[in-house]
Amino acid sequence: MSVNLVSVIVPCYNQAQYLDECLQSILEQTYSDWECIIVNDGSPDNTKEIAQKWLAKDSRFKYVKKENGGLSSARNYGINIAIGKFILPLDADDRIGSEYLEKSIAVFKKESWTKLVYCKAEKFGAESAVWNLPEFSLDSLGYFNMIFCSALYRKSEWEKVGGYDVNMIYGLEDWEFWIAILKNGGGVKQLDYIGFYYRIKNNSMIRELKAEEKKYLFEYISVKHADFYVKQYGSFMALNKTFQDYKKDCSEGIIGRKKALNLFLKTFFGVSLFKN
Repeated sequence: MSVNLVSVIVPCYNQAQYLDECLQSILEQTYSDWECIIVNDGSPDNTKEIAQKWLAKDSRFKYVKKENGGLSSARNYGINIAIGKFILPLDADDRIGSEYLEKSIAVFKKESWTKLVYCKAEKFGAESAVWNLPEFSLDSLGYFNMIFCSALYRKSEWEKVGGYDVNMIYGLEDWEFWIAILKNGGGVKQLDYIGFYYRIKNNSMIRELKAEEKKYLFEYISVKHADFYVKQYGSFMALNKTFQDYKKDCSEGIIGRKKALNLFLKTFFGVSLFKN
């Protein structure tokens, strides 16, 4: 077994109609040192039949089936049996570019401190467009996720944090996972290469999140990673004082509107819109 084997983990639940396209994108990789584990997460469709066809086509494809447990559970199941040093999660309805693995592994070989490599992306399906992802920063990661699920990382990082959190039952499990592996340091590299293709569907999981589900997920992440949030943004009392000072200065006309907006965005989201 190569020391740079990549295990591509493809959970599948009611996505059999897209599976061929997904697996074809793996087969076309210019980097040949990979295995692909297709995880049937108790899917009621013909996932097994589609998967078996690919197993016959190339021995690097593997197939396992488990009881339905959700996306985090399915990814963990596949990663647990993976033999690769590196992991690439890939949802069954998405695709990757042919050079994605090759370019990602090249970064890890060159920059040993790197924890995570991802690339530029495009949307396809119900919407076709370049996916303009905000630039990564650890500050911004606490407020929103700018890294899609299909980033390459070492299996050892997954082991350190205990895998994907199965308590993220409504989604956003990728965001929580990135916080978990990155909050104590480590490099992140975005390739200057469009190598991920994200399928847009009219009934995607994120679009269907209800207000109470989002509230649960946000509160869960905030409590689980309270150490990260305090380290990055300060205590609740410190944040509240900054916010109260901001409101006071605005009400007294001490700072201009653009400066006020910049102060608010910088304090609470780590970004600025206007130059000083």
